[in-house]
Amino acid sequence: MDVQIIPGPLRGSVTPPPSKSLSHRALICAYLAGAADRVTNLAESEDIAATRRCMEALFSLESGFPVLDCGESGSTLRFLIPLALVLRGGARFTGRGRLMERPQEPYFQIFREKGIHFERSGSTLTVTGTLMPGVYRLPGNVSSQFVSGLLYALPLLSGDSEIVVTSSLESRDYAVMTVGVLKQFGIFVKVLDSCRRFLIPGGQRYAPCDYAVEADWSQAAFWEIPFFFDCSDPPGVELTGLNFQSLQGDRMIHVWLRDMQSGTSSEAEYDMSQNPDLLPPMAAAAAIRPRGPESGGHVMRFVNAARLRMKESDRISSTAAMLRAFGVECEEGPDSLTVKSADYLRSCTVDGANDHRIVMAAAILATRAQGPVTILGAEAVNKSYPGFFEELGRLGGVVNVL
Repeated sequence: MDVQIIPGPLRGSVTPPPSKSLSHRALICAYLAGAADRVTNLAESEDIAATRRCMEALFSLESGFPVLDCGESGSTLRFLIPLALVLRGGARFTGRGRLMERPQEPYFQIFREKGIHFERSGSTLTVTGTLMPGVYRLPGNVSSQFVSGLLYALPLLSGDSEIVVTSSLESRDYAVMTVGVLKQFGIFVKVLDSCRRFLIPGGQRYAPCDYAVEADWSQAAFWEIPFFFDCSDPPGVELTGLNFQSLQGDRMIHVWLRDMQSGTSSEAEYDMSQNPDLLPPMAAAAAIRPRGPESGGHVMRFVNAARLRMKESDRISSTAAMLRAFGVECEEGPDSLTVKSADYLRSCTVDGANDHRIVMAAAILATRAQGPVTILGAEAVNKSYPGFFEELGRLGGVVNVL
């Protein structure tokens, strides 16, 4: 699906959809507790549908060796690999797009040590074996999803286990989020040394609970752009339903954009290691930040972002390509993106790069362009936010499906 957006102001109140990250976690825990129907306000997206589909397959005893279709959901794949070993002695995982290109080496290193068989071929990954209680060492600079995956599975083992993170844990708040959800479902994990060690008693059981998923800060990030950079007073877009004490690390978007809006320095740097999903909306905000009268434009640098090259797209390159389509000056580094604020955004065509966050960032920028903007592959929003364009239209955006 391609869409054309006609520039114009956005007005109204918007509540972001339920958190995708919390929906994954709560749904997995609820299935393990035998009470999936007690999770409410779940995010309805392709990624969450993948997790539900895979959990149902894991608990189905009629299909033999389980085959788990993860779609394009990296969270689903990494979260369920250890659980498949504990619950079914393994599984065959399938996926689409770039899913099987995304790094799995932290698990593979563990499997080599523990004698667990794994084989990756094309769009399929097969793992077979048994997880035993013990010490699990893995690096922290690839993804916290590997830590979370082990945290779901290790409490079910007969003895105690420990996860040792051998380097600083990036996206640390996501691991903290996992521990928080586990606690609500009756699972105890002791976190030590600033998330470098996790002690997990064995023999635990998941307990049913009523869990309502809160609004998603990762998706709110895109509506925060018109909230902070609308020239009207009060701003035309109001966000509601957000938890400012949330365990979601991407709540930092509110702090960062407030600082960007009020700051006077012509240069600033943002460390993306803990909040990589915020790069597209932060880069979009940097592009429209008012230019300094003497500096000729503000320069925003986003650093420690190498992991973004292995997302749904090479998200550093695809963000840069999206900005350049609008006429924004930017420069890629191996693990960074530098963006210079622009006087105007030109009418253009943007390749959505099969990446939901690129599409949404482009759509928000399109509302401020000098002329119509066409976004190719806009259906990518279905991965996380199927109602995004309907919401944009409700706020006054003009969206034409081509």
